Amino acid sequence: MSDVAAIKQFVNKYKDLKSEIAKIIVGQDDVVNQILISVFSGGHALLIGVPGLAKTLMVNTIAQALGLDFKRIQFTPDLMPSDILGSEILDEDRHFKFIKGPIFSNIILADEINRTPPKTQAALLEAMQERSVTVAGHHYKLNLPYFVLATQNPIEQEGTYPLPEAQLDRFMFAINLDYPSFEEEVQVVKSTTTDNKEAVNALFSAKEIVGLQHLIRRIPVADNVIEYAVSMVGKTRPNGEKATDLVKQYIDWGAGPRASQNLILAAKTHAAINGKFSPDIENVQAVAHGILRHRIIKNYKAEAEGVSEEQIIKSLF
Repeated sequence: MSDVAAIKQFVNKYKDLKSEIAKIIVGQDDVVNQILISVFSGGHALLIGVPGLAKTLMVNTIAQALGLDFKRIQFTPDLMPSDILGSEILDEDRHFKFIKGPIFSNIILADEINRTPPKTQAALLEAMQERSVTVAGHHYKLNLPYFVLATQNPIEQEGTYPLPEAQLDRFMFAINLDYPSFEEEVQVVKSTTTDNKEAVNALFSAKEIVGLQHLIRRIPVADNVIEYAVSMVGKTRPNGEKATDLVKQYIDWGAGPRASQNLILAAKTHAAINGKFSPDIENVQAVAHGILRHRIIKNYKAEAEGVSEEQIIKSLF
């Protein structure tokens, strides 16, 4: 099948996938889109939202619809690296045997990742970046596709371990979850307070998703679109020659080259799901907020004057 035909087929399957997810998840269309763009681009995502917004249910539903294995890890202050990676034990024959931890799955929900110490966060970092883990000197490859969705609670920050910038940069998207609208909340209450359970059908397989990730990478991009993305990221660096006045005034630290790579990859996926065979500047702008939000570090002046990341990113357009 040609790449053009494959993209046309992907557009139809993507619509079916959204309908399947909508059986369980009410609204949150933008959030679901960004998570799926991350999956098909081969990236990871960080979900930021208050408790009770169905983050776990959303990830579980997406995993079912994609036909992937799903594991949830609840991060706590006493969680050790071996608790997520696995450990070696002595079997009956006095031989060491490796027992795989929950990280060996296609989709990992790292719940409240900022509740666990840096040592355990770092163990997850290797898995995210290398798609492999090292335990007791042995190297183990993880199953593909491999996708980490971490959640962070923006309230109750006492006793937490904020993710360092280097680790935040590993996430393709930072996605803000908001409360549902009045109508959506009414629908949520109606559908979750009865005994009727909707079944979610698996529309993809792991092999298909890996094939689609390669298809996305083969999508051609015009030079002017790549230059636009790189220029946009360059504008976020306060000491750079392209920095805007707003950035010079309110930003301490800008985004690195990984932001430029992610902007183009996500723009390719955004174009593909909308039936386009090559991304344009509008596709880059559509994914920019989720990709740059966690990569720009505001200064005290921005905090004091209530200037948001969204305002700064919008000024880059």
